[in-house]
Amino acid sequence: MRFISKASRSLKRKLYHSQIRKAAKEVGENLTVNYESRVNKNTILGNNVNFNGLVIAGDGEVVIGDNFHSGSGVLFLTSNHNYEGTKIPYDETYIRKKIIIEDNVWIGERCIVLGGVTIGEGAIIQAGSVVVKDIPSCGIAGGHPAKTFMYRDKDHYYKLKKEKKFH
Repeated sequence: MRFISKASRSLKRKLYHSQIRKAAKEVGENLTVNYESRVNKNTILGNNVNFNGLVIAGDGEVVIGDNFHSGSGVLFLTSNHNYEGTKIPYDETYIRKKIIIEDNVWIGERCIVLGGVTIGEGAIIQAGSVVVKDIPSCGIAGGHPAKTFMYRDKDHYYKLKKEKKFH
């Protein structure tokens, strides 16, 4: 395994941070980019967004709310080939779909989120999941396709939110 000094790690984080700020349409305060990540020109980021290796593929719109955290290897797919176009299996045009991630969402490692999806406030997506449809607020979802299998304690969640206890 390769040794990476603290200084080298810090420089890499600054580079990743700069790349996201340049590429995104809007970036809120306190952006943290710990590992190489990629966004598109139609990405809007809220405050206290934390990337640990998230990639947005395609050029569809992505809106990420405040206090977002991602694991490594997370992929958002915002565009798809037009399979109903003028050629088979697909033509030169693309179908673009928006992704909305509301406030206080945590997406675990190696998840895929498809275009057209909204992940509700306070939701948690289990590692390795493929999100193909909306996840409700405070839902905890997992699997392929991801399904909500339980909910956060909403009283506790809203108490912490009111007290502004964010990580």
